[in-house]
This record gives sequence, structure tokens and C-alpha cells, in this order.
Amino acid sequence: MDFQELLKIMEALRSEKGCPWDKEQTRESLKPFIVEEAYEVIEAIDESDPEKIKEELGDLLFQIVFQCQIAKEKNEFTISDVIDKIGNKMIARHPHVFGEANYKTTDEVLVHWEKQKKLEGKLRESILEGVPAALPSLLRAHRLQDRAARVGFDWEKVEDVLKKLDEELKEFKEALKTKKQDEIQDELGDIFFMLVNISRFIGINPEEALRKTISKFISRFRYIEMNAAEQGKKLSDMTLNEMDRLWDEAKGKRRNEK
Repeated sequence: MDFQELLKIMEALRSEKGCPWDKEQTRESLKPFIVEEAYEVIEAIDESDPEKIKEELGDLLFQIVFQCQIAKEKNEFTISDVIDKIGNKMIARHPHVFGEANYKTTDEVLVHWEKQKKLEGKLRESILEGVPAALPSLLRAHRLQDRAARVGFDWEKVEDVLKKLDEELKEFKEALKTKKQDEIQDELGDIFFMLVNISRFIGINPEEALRKTISKFISRFRYIEMNAAEQGKKLSDMTLNEMDRLWDEAKGKRRNEK
């Protein structure tokens, strides 16, 4: 099946004799599916499963085709217009590949990228503009901090960042003593923000790091559940010490597998 056949399938689904559900969908109603499919692609990549990646990319592509079909019905644009737009944009933003420019470093490319955006009419009052508010908070914080760092708003060494983290932890402990939820929330937010700054500074994506930790947690907790079931016990009947012992066993098994 080629791309044109996929477009015909989408048109048929939205036609008078098409699927009732597909015909009812709007741009707004499809927004959750775009987000969901994008995260399923990420999950498939995390699992390093080519077949699953292929399937999930197809699901995400179909959401793009769906949005373009709705736009076509409104006489706004077609998927060909979308392809033209991104193709021309990539050529203009990569003169070192498609033109005579000679950028050798990532920093040089990023400087040109920002200049090209201005030429395209994307004028910004702040360098922080353009980072989507709908991004997950960890990822958004990372992107915003990266933007600020490009103009020199950054620490010189990781020790300075860790010192700032110690300050934020101290302020959080003081806020806990007040028992005022607003203050506690503010200080906890500052800690999260600093942890993101540390991860950015040392070149680690915080969203990726947390996803891996969540996967480890699920794996180890499932080990506790399975062992409890083998012993004919409910988790609620086990002591914390028993669960901690199984947790450590799970950690040991993971180390031995590496």
C-alpha cells in the first residue's frame, strides 16, 4: 500500500457512507489521540521493538492524515501543502546541507536556525517564546532552561548547580515547618526545576531519566507482587521489611542481568 491509498482510506472513512465515529470527529476531539499516539511511539522506542515502532508510527501518521483531511474538507489546506511547507522549511534552515553555508558545530546551526525563524516572520519578544505550554512539565522546563542557556544564562560548573540545589532543599525543609501548603508547593517546584537544570547541565534528558526510573519501579514492584502471590499472601498482609527484602532481591537480579 502506498501513501495515496492511505489518503483514499481516510477520505472513505469521512465520506457519506463512511464510519459514523470518524465522521463525527473534529480537530478538537482528536487532540487527545495525537498526544496518546506520540507517547506510544516513545514507549515503543524505549522498548527497542522495531515492529512496535513501525506500528505506532503508523498510528501517529494516521492522526496527521486525519487532521489534514478535516482541513481539506474546510478548504483550508491539503496534506500536500503540509509536505511542501515542511520540505521548504528544512531546506531553508539547512543551508550547510542544501546550500553554500559552512556550519561545523551544533551551536552554529542553532544560531542560524533562530535567524531563519526571524526571516520567516516568527518574531519573538522573548527567547523563551515558542516552547509549547502543553509539553510535560519536565520537558518544558528543560527546553526553557536550554533556551536561556543559549544566551549565557547558565552556571559555569556542575558544582554551582548542586550548591543551588542544596539551597532549595534547605528552603523546602523550612517550608515544611510552616505547614503552609502554598509555600511547600512552591519550594518543591523549585527543587524539581533545579533537578531538571542539573540534568540539562550534564546532558541528560530529565523526561527520559524519569521514564526509565518508572520502568524500574514497575519491574521491581511486580517482582514483589509475584513473590507474594507465590507465597499465597496479599501485599496488605506483608510487612514493610518483607517487601523491602524482595525489593532488594529485584535490584540484585537486575544488576546481575547487566
